[in-house]
Amino acid sequence: MKKPIYPTLFLSLVSLPLFAQIGGIENSVNDIADTIRTIFPILLGVIFLVGFLFNAGHFFGENADLKKGITRVLVFV
Repeated sequence: MKKPIYPTLFLSLVSLPLFAQIGGIENSVNDIADTIRTIFPILLGVIFLVGFLFNAGHFFGENADLKKGITRVLVFV
């Protein structure tokens, strides 16, 4: 007796939209990752600049200490 092919046909038709959804999610994740890769160096530069400005007294002036200034900037970041 021959088995009907209906379950196989049904499963193949149901699985096609799932692949489309997975592809859409992958594209969205790639777009977000590209945005983060673009913004991250700028954000890191701003954080280092703020850290430098908060600790600028250790780099300049009468009691300047370069090692202490760099250490404090790295701790701040």
